[in-house]
Amino acid sequence: MLQRSSSTIGIQKISVIIMPAQNVLANLLITLYNNEMRKKRECIITPASNFATEVLNVMKNHGYIEDYEYIDDKRNGKFKVSLFAKINKCGVITPRFSVKKDQYTSWERQYLPSYNRGILIVSTSEGAMSHHNAQEKGIGGVLVGYVY
Repeated sequence: MLQRSSSTIGIQKISVIIMPAQNVLANLLITLYNNEMRKKRECIITPASNFATEVLNVMKNHGYIEDYEYIDDKRNGKFKVSLFAKINKCGVITPRFSVKKDQYTSWERQYLPSYNRGILIVSTSEGAMSHHNAQEKGIGGVLVGYVY
């Protein structure tokens, strides 16, 4: 925990405590979901990371978000994401299960509402991708999230 600033109001001393981000991917997906449910057109996601960039690319390629922009704020950075209102549910998968190249169907049944609706986000040796792309390439990986 970092203590950013403190000020005195009358007799009480008020401190602002900034907590570090525990799970950047969970924060990203929850922020997207919450803003979609509130019918917002765009949202700001902080902090940014390279893996979050890969996940946003996967979501953009599959049409769940319109576009995103990285904003360098001289700290951790942030993303400005334009939304399409196409996300019904998204979340992080914990613990992160390892998946072999022929096991995607069983995980798809568990996390997605129906066959061929939604994507599982998989972290592979070639970067983050959807489970459809991983099946086409014939590679396994680690499940990190889902979107439908």
